[in-house]
Amino acid sequence: MLNLPFPVRDANAQSGSDGLGNLPEWDLSDLYTSDDAPELDADLAFLEKECAAFAADYENKLATLSADDLLTCVQRNEKISQVSGRIMSYAGLRYYQLTTDAQRAQFMANCQEKLTNFSTPLVFFTLELNRIEDETLSTAFAQNPELARYKPVFDRIRAMKPYQLSDELEKFLHDLGVVGDAWERLFDETIAGLTFEVDGEEFNIEGTLNFLTDPVREKRQAAAQELARVFNDNLKIFSRVHNTATKEKEVVDRWRNMPTAQTGRHLSNDVEPEVVQALRDAVVAAYPKLSHRYYDLKRKWLGLDRMQVWDRNAPLPMEDPTTVSWDDARKTVMDAYTAFDPRMGEIAEPFFDKGWIDAGVKPGKAPGAFAHPTVTNVHPYVMLNYLGKPRDVMTLAHELGHGVHQVLAADQGEMLSSTPLTLAETASVFGEMLTFRAMLDGAETQEQRKVLLAGKVEDMINTVVRQIAFYDFECKLHAARRESELTPDDINAIWMSVQAESLGEAFDFMEGYETFWAYIPHFVHSPFYVYAYAFGDGLVNALYAVYAEGDAGFEDKYFDMLRAGGSKHHKELLAPFGLDASDPKFWDKGLSMISDMIDELEAMEA
Repeated sequence: MLNLPFPVRDANAQSGSDGLGNLPEWDLSDLYTSDDAPELDADLAFLEKECAAFAADYENKLATLSADDLLTCVQRNEKISQVSGRIMSYAGLRYYQLTTDAQRAQFMANCQEKLTNFSTPLVFFTLELNRIEDETLSTAFAQNPELARYKPVFDRIRAMKPYQLSDELEKFLHDLGVVGDAWERLFDETIAGLTFEVDGEEFNIEGTLNFLTDPVREKRQAAAQELARVFNDNLKIFSRVHNTATKEKEVVDRWRNMPTAQTGRHLSNDVEPEVVQALRDAVVAAYPKLSHRYYDLKRKWLGLDRMQVWDRNAPLPMEDPTTVSWDDARKTVMDAYTAFDPRMGEIAEPFFDKGWIDAGVKPGKAPGAFAHPTVTNVHPYVMLNYLGKPRDVMTLAHELGHGVHQVLAADQGEMLSSTPLTLAETASVFGEMLTFRAMLDGAETQEQRKVLLAGKVEDMINTVVRQIAFYDFECKLHAARRESELTPDDINAIWMSVQAESLGEAFDFMEGYETFWAYIPHFVHSPFYVYAYAFGDGLVNALYAVYAEGDAGFEDKYFDMLRAGGSKHHKELLAPFGLDASDPKFWDKGLSMISDMIDELEAMEA
């Protein structure tokens, strides 16, 4: 149960640069003042001593503990998680600021190795918990209400009981974890070190990807072809990383007797496989009325007979090409948050003023965007790569939503604050929706409304259709890797099979696009993470419909849901709103919101 948190970059995030105002940078001193701070040394010394003491006090004894003693045991474990999480948050965030700095990479690796070594004696904890009889635990919960508060944590741990290995093998896998992490670091460092030349200038991957939204088609084409060239030059590395990481997962899953490659993710998300399958099937069935239909509209707006992949995120001809300053982005998002509920604005305000956001694009900085909760006795940090595009404003609204959620859930404590990925996207996507609706209400002309609607539809397609296509890619990738080592051409073919299906007949696919799987971090860092985006978008669309209908007390119920963190199952969290994600029709409601927006766009063309 030792928790070493690392941020996961959002797959849809756009990014940013200079001339946009005073872009904030992180102040990590709330974690530690430096990599040689005495407080950091003291925390490392505490962990080394406390992990050993914890094992000495409790190993082979959990089943015999009284309810009060078991509570003390859980709270001591929680403290270990908090201190280790603080160390790895600092090391990880510092590294993501400059991934090309060898000293920062070394510091993070050294911290990880130390904590892995310290925590090896703790492996017994979850293994022994799973050997306690259900009746014994139920009695303990009845005797101590404070212990009973942790029941959701126990339930999630015990869900792994059928897949648990021997104590010795679990310790071996624990120690081996740092080797698997090395492949993730190789991926991160390779991506961060790539350089691309567009029109005689050199850019990193974020700057180059940004050109895919350039109004000049030739610039988009040049960027796409340069991305393909560089990906192809490095394809052996990316193929090796994916082959190794996928094979490692297959070996562990096989030893654990997990029925599918996705089982572990579903368990960690506390979501039933049939719910995810219903979501996937609903989205795939909706491809024709969503992405296929929208991209045919966009093809006409762009004046093209056929679209190329570099046109997918092209700005519309009627869009205003001016950039949004950081101050304007802040005001837009904060006004939307505060209009929903002043409490939401109050929680969000410190992110801007206290060094909790790192917004600018800098050489060596990690790509994408994320909100990292750190630990419950500090605060979250948000990373952006802000370039001043309207989508960057939505990314700010998205990540700030995560931050608000993480602040509210922190009162649950280290073990109960962490929200399953399927629900972790709720506040972020809801924050985006609030911001979008505020901007839509402020549209002064039909043309402005059209641009906003089209932009939102594109974002939702990226969040739902694109992520489910990613999920299908991963499912096929892991299934194929179980049969054989995969060549780069094998992986390319899997990628193209899902891209063609999801994007539709409006597109041609340039030579080289088959390699674009190579830069998606989720496939390496967190297999099958991506369906959480589609889950969150569908859930929020349903939630927003309840809000728009004037549901009494919605704001209070919404805050209660965020405060719950990971202490409740999705059924329990959604019940106050009259929603149920296990109902197959639930997903159709969310998808209908996207379809209705496309209906409105088509009506504007009539």
